[in-house]
Amino acid sequence: MNQYETVFILTPVLSDEQMKETVAKFKNLLTDKGAEILNEETWGLKKMAYPIQKKSTGFYCLIEFKAEPNVINTLETGFRRDEKVIRFMTVKLDKYAVLYAEKRRNKYAKKEEA
Repeated sequence: MNQYETVFILTPVLSDEQMKETVAKFKNLLTDKGAEILNEETWGLKKMAYPIQKKSTGFYCLIEFKAEPNVINTLETGFRRDEKVIRFMTVKLDKYAVLYAEKRRNKYAKKEEA
C-alpha cells in the first residue's frame, strides 16, 4: 500500500451540508475500495489565485489515505464525473512527505485540543 494525499476544490454555491455529503461520498468511495483514511481536513471557503469556470472561490478539502495504486483511477474518475468538483490533485507521498504529513497532523491535533 502506498500513501497518498488528495486535495480537491468544490464549487462555492454548495451549502455546508452538500459540501459535507460530497466529501463523505469520496471518503466512502475510498473505504469501499479498501483504502485506509489517515486524515481529513476541510480548509473551508478560500479565494483562488485565478478564476476557474467563472468562480473565484471554492471549498478546499484534503484527504490523506493509504491505498493500492488501482484505487487512484477510480477516485479520479469519481472526481471527473462529479459536477461539484472544480479541480483535484492526487499525489503519492514519498518517505519525507509522509514524515512531514505526520508532523502536520500532530500539530493540527494539538491545536484542536487547545
